[in-house]
Amino acid sequence: MAEEDTTSTTPATEGTKAPATTAVVDAPAPAVKKKKIKRSVPVGQLHVYATFNNTIVTFTDTKGGALSASSAGACGFRGSKKGTAYAAQVAAEKAAQIAKQSYGVSKVSVFVRGIGLGREAAIRTMQNMDIQVEGITDMTGVPHGGVRPRKARRV
Repeated sequence: MAEEDTTSTTPATEGTKAPATTAVVDAPAPAVKKKKIKRSVPVGQLHVYATFNNTIVTFTDTKGGALSASSAGACGFRGSKKGTAYAAQVAAEKAAQIAKQSYGVSKVSVFVRGIGLGREAAIRTMQNMDIQVEGITDMTGVPHGGVRPRKARRV
């Protein structure tokens, strides 16, 4: 055991080079790199999540895999300005630009969730960006039963 410790520490202290076998193993790794194939997605989905505080816009393919996304906060809006219709419009423009240039999206089905001001603004932006809207579906959660009521007041 003592012999193994001295042999393993001796090359490190002397500054000798590593064996040539490790250099040979590392060499072929860069040659295996493949070229990224550009995917074309002409028909996709647009998911708009509009709250009072922010609006999140996501373009996906028909299976739900994200292509591009943006939000009012990511576009530089801060505080109460994130919840405005204009902020949602800017976020939708940014996401639409990426989806159109990178994937060629030309038709979308819109899924809206939430009750914020950015709902209609994001959809209107799609028409301004020459992206055809096939249908609009409201996916906003509806409470069923509501929250638990307060305890009864005793007088």
